[in-house]
Amino acid sequence: MLSNIMKIAVASQGKYVSAHFGHCEGFTFYEIDEGKVVKKYFVENPGHRPGFLPDFLKGLGVNLIIADGMGETAQQLFAQNNIEAIVGAKGYCDYVIQQYLKDELESTGSVCREHEFQGHCHE
Repeated sequence: MLSNIMKIAVASQGKYVSAHFGHCEGFTFYEIDEGKVVKKYFVENPGHRPGFLPDFLKGLGVNLIIADGMGETAQQLFAQNNIEAIVGAKGYCDYVIQQYLKDELESTGSVCREHEFQGHCHE
């Protein structure tokens, strides 16, 4: 039997969407089946290294990543790995997932260029 489970990772800081994907506390995972959350759990961020997290999340079977700020390279790597990226999300992780399930969450397409701003993300 094939699984139709979709796995979504939200870059998290506590219960909120993290301001910057690479430096988040970890990822809140939501497994979705038939439009409903069937499982939720947290995985700590194993560390920020250029290009590492997209492969790490691919290895965990992620279909979609939701974050606020995310660098251009990470966005490109997710696209190459057939993982959809939604950026510009803000608020409680659970609320953001409900927005997504209602088809009300849209990516702003913003690119975080934090290294150009000495550690501060700007859109």
